[in-house]
Amino acid sequence: MTYVVIEACIKCKYQDCVEVCPVDCFYEGENMLVIHPDECIDCGVCEPECPAEAILPDTEPDVERWVEVNRTYAEQWPNINRKGDSPADADDWKDVANKFEDHFSDQPAAR
Repeated sequence: MTYVVIEACIKCKYQDCVEVCPVDCFYEGENMLVIHPDECIDCGVCEPECPAEAILPDTEPDVERWVEVNRTYAEQWPNINRKGDSPADADDWKDVANKFEDHFSDQPAAR
């Protein structure tokens, strides 16, 4: 089992999860985070930290596609091991539907 970040993170990117990860398996894109599924140790400490409820175990229904999204972008985006600033309008995006199709960016975070 591994944990993955799903579409609820897009444009929210709260990053509370990053602070508690013991193995630094989060990677940062322009408008979301992902978890590298091969680095995740399945501890689950990140899941309850996410205000957007955007982290799920890969055993949940319909999460298979997110394992691949997380793997793909974890290999392209920079690793993040400290909490950064969340977008000022993160709360406004928390419950927006179809964020992946309408708002996902495949670009890495600007450093």
